[in-house]
Amino acid sequence: MGSYRIRVATGPWLFSGSHNRVQLWLVGERGEAEVELQLRPARGQVEEFEHHVAEDLGPLQFVKLRKHHSLVDDAWFCDLITVQGPGASTETTFPCYCWVQGEGVLSLPEGTARLAGDNALDAFQKHREKELKERQQTYCWATWKEGLPLTIAAGRENDLPPNTRFHEEKRLDFEWALKAVSLEMVLKHVYTFLSAWNQLEDFDQIFWGQKSTLAEKVHQCWQEDELFGYQFLNGTNPMLLRRSTSLPSRLVLPSGMEELQAQLEKELQKGSLFEADFILLDGIPANVIRGEKQYVAAPLVMLKMEPSGKLLPMVIQIQPPNPSSPTPLLFLPSDPPLAWLLAKSWVRSSDFQLHQLQYHLLNTHLVAEVIAVATMRCLPGLHPVFKLLIPHTRYTMEINTRARGQLISAGGIFDKAASTGGGGHVQLLRRATAQLTYRSLCPPDDLADRGLLGLPSALYAHDALRVWEITARYVEGIVHLFYHGDDVVRGDPELQAWCREITEVGLCRAQDRGFPVSLQSQNQLCHFLTMCVFTCTAQHGAINQGQLDWYAWVPNAPCTMRMPPPTTKEDVTMATVMGSLPDVRKACLQMAITWHLSRSQPDMVPLGHHKEKYFSDPKAEAVLKQFQTDLENLEREITARNEQLDLTYEYLKPSHIENSVTI
Repeated sequence: MGSYRIRVATGPWLFSGSHNRVQLWLVGERGEAEVELQLRPARGQVEEFEHHVAEDLGPLQFVKLRKHHSLVDDAWFCDLITVQGPGASTETTFPCYCWVQGEGVLSLPEGTARLAGDNALDAFQKHREKELKERQQTYCWATWKEGLPLTIAAGRENDLPPNTRFHEEKRLDFEWALKAVSLEMVLKHVYTFLSAWNQLEDFDQIFWGQKSTLAEKVHQCWQEDELFGYQFLNGTNPMLLRRSTSLPSRLVLPSGMEELQAQLEKELQKGSLFEADFILLDGIPANVIRGEKQYVAAPLVMLKMEPSGKLLPMVIQIQPPNPSSPTPLLFLPSDPPLAWLLAKSWVRSSDFQLHQLQYHLLNTHLVAEVIAVATMRCLPGLHPVFKLLIPHTRYTMEINTRARGQLISAGGIFDKAASTGGGGHVQLLRRATAQLTYRSLCPPDDLADRGLLGLPSALYAHDALRVWEITARYVEGIVHLFYHGDDVVRGDPELQAWCREITEVGLCRAQDRGFPVSLQSQNQLCHFLTMCVFTCTAQHGAINQGQLDWYAWVPNAPCTMRMPPPTTKEDVTMATVMGSLPDVRKACLQMAITWHLSRSQPDMVPLGHHKEKYFSDPKAEAVLKQFQTDLENLEREITARNEQLDLTYEYLKPSHIENSVTI
């Protein structure tokens, strides 16, 4: 018995408040009391009340909410509720961070993270079982295309559960920005309508509007071999390059190229020979855009690492050997300049396809969505792993649903602009899914497998390892607070169900590719969780942000090629190059969409700096604070490093990494 001080916090988003009346109950171990409040929540406000309760409620377990409405159901976004009971020196926290709709009663448990218990009569155990049952009816799996990871069951964004939706400011910004780039495309079409389009300089006619400093550098230097090689290490797709352990079998050297073979073998023996093989594209059907056939190739590039750290191309094979062409044409830096430039353009266009579909869409967006849906279906809000992961799933389901409706759908952006659109992109995604391994999502394993550890000029590799290490320490700190031994990990039924849901259901039986179907130890759990957080944050940042820099100047990363690969070198002219590169319509579309989807977001939350307080345990809060401190230290390291570089690498600066896949 005594006086309770109650604080109710409403979200800061547009329309978070409500004009409806809210009813509230306090539920303790020994009783329950209705609190008579005149509460009509206001956006961004914390409202405080004092309420006297006659009976002894005991330690508080739940706060129950009910929102009444007469004519209109005015949804309310409740952040959290805190209660300070009689004689208590601290507040008890009840996190919410969700929309309160309808007239049903919403129960908010006290925020201390708890593992599942054995006592079926326990109030918290009953709550978590009821919560999961309801969530599994709300968050259902769907198959977008056979052979790909499963998705949230939502045909369009309006079908999504309310708590996965963009907040109103985000929605307005996203849709207004889309209108702005559409207008920019129209203006560029009008500007170039009567202009010639037969020289590389003609791309300058559309190279205005939103662009970065690095994009301007690419515009000036894109034809240089050094910048071409640099992109395999530190561009927007640093995921394909690997150190050669032997000469690739597909690299057939015709007679007369003995000197090249000797050079390749010399670099191989020194450990300085690298390769980028686009064989995944071999046989992918090409798009037809507005009646015009497009072309796809599967190049191979051999590169050498100089002592200075420069990575330079040595030879390009645009297509692999086949019965009609057992010895494909090889292109060398010593070839006629336009022939060598066209060969590099074929490589860059192929890199665009793999980057967008395999390394960006599949390896970050779709994997993050599987993690998000499985988390909602298998882990109750009281579970420590739910509290750890939920900030890293914000907006992911909506941005992916929008992508399936507008970007990779029939008649979507890929069909209108990319050489792999029109169905080839789905075949490519199926191939990439079949090759998606657990190791490929974990930088310590992936970089070791690709032979990229310890390269001073591999800035992505260096920064990815540092962010992984810091994230791993954060994850370990949280895990060890709640799992005091391997037996606790093995004995957590909710955790094991979550792991199985990701591997067997969401990723379609991916155990054959190294993904775990159960978690047997603290170390295994920590590694798996680090992969989840890293994929949803840093890896997406590294793969997404660079589009703004490397794709704005379209010749550096053509979204399509409009002529077949050259069969001779001497016949390559400027007309051949311009006839192969995207036309005005496709180039404008590429510039507009890559800007729209990689620009800095106005409500961007940097890694580890979410404001939601899902953990109420001071020890967990201290672990998060240390994570933030470690990230700030890394920020200073990268800033100091970049001051010494001609080309800075900033995609894995912690302040640039978004806390979830939101765009």
